[in-house]
Amino acid sequence: MRIGILLNVMETDVTGQTTHRLAVRCVNAGHEVWLMSTGNFSYDPDDKIRAYARTVPARRYKKVEQFTAALKSKEAKRRWITVDDLDVLLLRNNPSVQSAWAQNAGIHFGRLAMRHGVIVLNDPNGLAKAMNKLYFQTFPEEVRPKAMITRNRSKLKTFARQQGTIVIKPLQGSGGKSVFMVRPEDRPNLNQMIDAVSRDGYVIAQEYLPLAVEGDTRLFVMNGRPLLYKGQYAAFRRIRTGDDIRSNIHAGGKLGPARVDDAMLRLADMVRPRLVEDGMFLVGLDVVGDKLMEINVFSPGGLGSAQKLEKVDFTGAVPAAIEHKVQYMRFMRRNFSNREMATL
Repeated sequence: MRIGILLNVMETDVTGQTTHRLAVRCVNAGHEVWLMSTGNFSYDPDDKIRAYARTVPARRYKKVEQFTAALKSKEAKRRWITVDDLDVLLLRNNPSVQSAWAQNAGIHFGRLAMRHGVIVLNDPNGLAKAMNKLYFQTFPEEVRPKAMITRNRSKLKTFARQQGTIVIKPLQGSGGKSVFMVRPEDRPNLNQMIDAVSRDGYVIAQEYLPLAVEGDTRLFVMNGRPLLYKGQYAAFRRIRTGDDIRSNIHAGGKLGPARVDDAMLRLADMVRPRLVEDGMFLVGLDVVGDKLMEINVFSPGGLGSAQKLEKVDFTGAVPAAIEHKVQYMRFMRRNFSNREMATL
């Protein structure tokens, strides 16, 4: 297979992240893998989509660090490739940390590539719906905390009084930035918190889930179902440290083994219809108790963390699933839509 992987910015992506792990696994499986960033697409006069991309020498890489070193070395090939000639294009960029002009690049150019039968994962039209956290509100009410989304201070204050303790955060963003827990004794400072969060747009206020004190669990879903590989679920816990309400690893949280129970599997089953309808191939569900805190459809990370805790390299399931999709498209002479193929 010829696989393209879209990153945010090639030079700043760090060793060990899920995207590089997936690339290594695909290369080791014998596939041709090209990495590109959001600023390197071109729609040319011949009606073709091209991208300035990079690939590594075809050999087996035992560690992701070896792959990353080869990618940055003089051995790596750097040239314009025709995106329309790829079998698969993986959209692994994170719009929330990109400039406005780059946020939709993968979606727009991915749509164009779909015209020529390239399988684009996750589906660009589904990702377009999920460009901010309002997408989360389209999932069943039973799976999510009570929430208010507004820029109106009066409404936010009323919600805080009604709920007792709430969490406020930006509508757009990731990584635990500008997230505040507002307890009854914190309400005198609520104006300042709202100002900090609303600086870049709307504010999400959610009911506080007491079980969040124990952290949350990231559960990976592939093809609409919890990712089960070699008898283990791809999941891990993120445990809060100190008084910080955030459990994100780069915000100070610690890793722990996950316990994937029936309640968690029920949540995954309840959101499956929406994920399948929107063509979401690989997704991360962030779970607290019997509620979802977030659904990450853009470059969900942490497969390496799950591997470390469960002793299973979950990235092995991904190229196998992609291979099946490419085979299906060939068998059926590309008579399936990209959205259907994404979770088939």
